[in-house]
Amino acid sequence: MSIEHPTVGEVEVPQPIDLPKNPPQKKDTLGPWSKQLVMEKYLQRLGRFGQPHVQEYLYDLKRRNCRPNTLRSYVTAWKSFFPYLKERGRTSLETITRDDLSSFIEYEQDRGMQPNTVHTRIRLLYALLKFLVDRDVVPPDLLTRKLRLKVPEALPRALEPEDVRQLLAVITHERDRALILVLLRTGMRIGELLDTRMSEVNLREKCIAIRETQKNRVGRVVYLSEDACQALQVWLGKRGPEQGYLFYGQGRQRLSYTAARVRLGKHLAKAGLAYKGYSLHCLRHTCATDLLNAGMRLECVQQLLGHSSIEMTRRYARLTDNTRREEYFRAMALIEKGEPHGHHQRHLELPPVLEEKELLRPYH
Repeated sequence: MSIEHPTVGEVEVPQPIDLPKNPPQKKDTLGPWSKQLVMEKYLQRLGRFGQPHVQEYLYDLKRRNCRPNTLRSYVTAWKSFFPYLKERGRTSLETITRDDLSSFIEYEQDRGMQPNTVHTRIRLLYALLKFLVDRDVVPPDLLTRKLRLKVPEALPRALEPEDVRQLLAVITHERDRALILVLLRTGMRIGELLDTRMSEVNLREKCIAIRETQKNRVGRVVYLSEDACQALQVWLGKRGPEQGYLFYGQGRQRLSYTAARVRLGKHLAKAGLAYKGYSLHCLRHTCATDLLNAGMRLECVQQLLGHSSIEMTRRYARLTDNTRREEYFRAMALIEKGEPHGHHQRHLELPPVLEEKELLRPYH
């Protein structure tokens, strides 16, 4: 089977690339034996505390087709919580109290754990407790007035436009340039791009089909800009036609995250930007910020980024609210000229009748 690659801009069309007739299927789940070994390994780490309820819940997560990383997150939370319960004299999950949860939060904070980490562990513990409440193992009052942590909500970090130009100016390696430009122009997560196969790239339609994301398992389509298409054209003319993945490494079917991170670090250092601490995920933030600055609606950016909630996308609006920025500098220009004459000056459009009604309101 061959794929035609249309010309984009001034880039020469590479020769058609022959791909294998039966490319290997993407392995997004473990085999049954591997899954069983993973489950047994997790149960060994947890020990006997909480059995058999923990085992039942772990297998329930497995039946719901939760990913291995999700199972690992639950086990990590339990590995911190169960020893703490034993130190407090608890012999089983049936004896857990609300005070145990409250003191565990303080214990994790005293250990120096980050607020986001503590918040995640408490959320996972509550999921287990709900499972136990549904089976009448623990009293339902444990779920009333759940304990919440105030976690920081940091702004996404995007590359400055000049930094983007400096970075792209030093990248001459065909694969690296294509990879970084696709991340910058599509907003794909690095894991999504590294999992992309040739069959999911359509240069004629200038898009990439993400069949299923690792994070929320929802597929979507992202689009390729002209410069990203040009970079991909050049890379497709150099890459090995027998490889199924779009980006691959030496001796591997798929380029690893570590290799991609190292390559970006080298290019940042070459561009004199290493001290700024940019990461691969910053390229996704940069794409979202650029799209909003260019006037794209928030709902469209949400779909392109694959956010399950528009509130996640709204974080970028804080960086790109040009209206608020313009209003601020317009007002500050008046303040610097001394034109407002103090903050007691009444707005010219304020109807005086409102002030009169306030004065005439009867007092009781």
